[in-house]
Amino acid sequence: YMGRSYRTPTMSSESAIRRLNTITSSIQAQPCSQFSHVNEAPPDEIFKTGIMYRADKDSRKVDLGVGAYRTNEGKPYVLSSVRKAEELIHNNTSLNKEYLPIDGDATFNKLARELLFGKESPAIKENRIFTCQGISGTGSLRVGAEIVASMFPKGTNVLISKPTWGNHMSIFSHARSGVPTKFYRYWDAKGRKLDLSGLLEDLKNAPDRSVVLLHACAHNPTGVDPTKDQWNQIAQLMKQKNHMPFFDIAYQGFATGDLDEDSWAIRHFIEQGFEMIVTQSFAKNFGLYNERVGALHLVCASDKIAAAVLSQVKILIRANYSNPPAHGARVAAAILGNPALLAEWKQELKVMSGRIIEMRKALVDELKRLGTPGDWSHITSQIGMFSFTGLAPKQVECLVQKHHIYLISNGRISMAGLNTGNVKYVAAAIHDAVTTIKA
Repeated sequence: YMGRSYRTPTMSSESAIRRLNTITSSIQAQPCSQFSHVNEAPPDEIFKTGIMYRADKDSRKVDLGVGAYRTNEGKPYVLSSVRKAEELIHNNTSLNKEYLPIDGDATFNKLARELLFGKESPAIKENRIFTCQGISGTGSLRVGAEIVASMFPKGTNVLISKPTWGNHMSIFSHARSGVPTKFYRYWDAKGRKLDLSGLLEDLKNAPDRSVVLLHACAHNPTGVDPTKDQWNQIAQLMKQKNHMPFFDIAYQGFATGDLDEDSWAIRHFIEQGFEMIVTQSFAKNFGLYNERVGALHLVCASDKIAAAVLSQVKILIRANYSNPPAHGARVAAAILGNPALLAEWKQELKVMSGRIIEMRKALVDELKRLGTPGDWSHITSQIGMFSFTGLAPKQVECLVQKHHIYLISNGRISMAGLNTGNVKYVAAAIHDAVTTIKA
C-alpha cells in the first residue's frame, strides 16, 4: 500500500450538528439516577377506584368503593356533634399549637381507653392498660407491628384473616425487617358465612405464641362477625396455644349502633386474662377521616410491665412521627368529655348505622323482586359499612364497565354508597351481571 494516499471521510457541519443533537437528546432522556432501578408500583385499588369514579361523566355512576359514610343524598357528612366540638375548640383561647407529648393528648387517651374498655374495667383501675394517641387506625397498626418486630421473639408469626382489609398485610410487611404473616381461614365463600371450623383449625396448627390479628367488629371486607359463643371458642383455643390477640377496631358504635356491644369481644378477652394489643380508629364513627385520629392500647399483666413497655413504645414513636397532631384528638375528647355532645354523638351513630341497615334490606328486597338468581340473605345478616357480595371478578367488571358502578374486584361494596335514589339501579345492574356472566 506504500505510495497510495487516502482521504478521511468528511461530514457536513449540518450532519454533525444533527448527530450531536441526537446524542445529547439520548443522554438527556436517560439521566443517571440512584432510583433508575425502581419500578412503578401498581396503584392502591381502593384509591384507584375513587379516581375512576370521579373521572366518569355518566350521570348514573355510583361509588361503592370508598369506606366513608354518605348521606341519603350521596354527600359526605360532618357530624353535628363534631361541628359543635370544633366551635368550642375555636373559642377556647387557652389552647395553643405547641407539640403534644410523644404519647399524645392525655385527656383524649383517657377517654378513648374508657370508651373502648369501659370505665369500670378492672384492667384500667389496675393501671395495666396504657394508651398512645396514634395516626388513626393505620398509624396505630404500624406502631403495633413495630412492637411485634422489636419486642417479640424473632420470627413470631402474625396470623391474619383471609380475607382482610387490604392494608393489613402491607403494614406488617413494611415494619422493621418485615414481620412474617400467615393467613387463617375466615370466609366460607360457598356458604357466605364465617368458616369457624377452618379458623379454629388454622389457629390450632399455628406455632404457639403466635400473634392473631382479629377484627373486633364489622369485619372488613366480609361484614361477618363471630357470635359471642364463637368468640368464646376462639378465646379458649388461643389461651391453650398462648396466642397473643391483636385487635383492630375501626367501627365501634358504627356496626350495631351500640358502643358497648361493638367492643364486647375485646372486653371478653380481657376477662379471660389475655394480654393484648388493640388499635382504635376514630375515622368512621366520628367522621374524622382526614384528621387521622386513633389510638394504640396495650393490655399488660401488671402496671409495672405496662410502664416498661410504654417507655419502649415511646422510643418507637419518637423515631417515627415524633408526636401526633392535636386537632382531631381535641375534637374527639371534646365530644367524649361533654355529656350533651356525647349523647348527640351516640344518636348520630344510631342514625348512620340505621341508614346502612335500611340500605341492606332495600338492596335485598329489590334483588328478590327482580328474581336475581342466588340467595342474597347474607347481605342483611352482615353488619357494618361493607358487604361481601360474592360477586365474581368478571361480574364486578361488568358493573364497572357497563353500569358505571364502582367497587373493588373482590366484590366488596360500601353500603354507605347506596341510597333511596340509586338502590334500584344498583340491584338491576347486579341482576344483569349475575344473569349474563357466570361466576
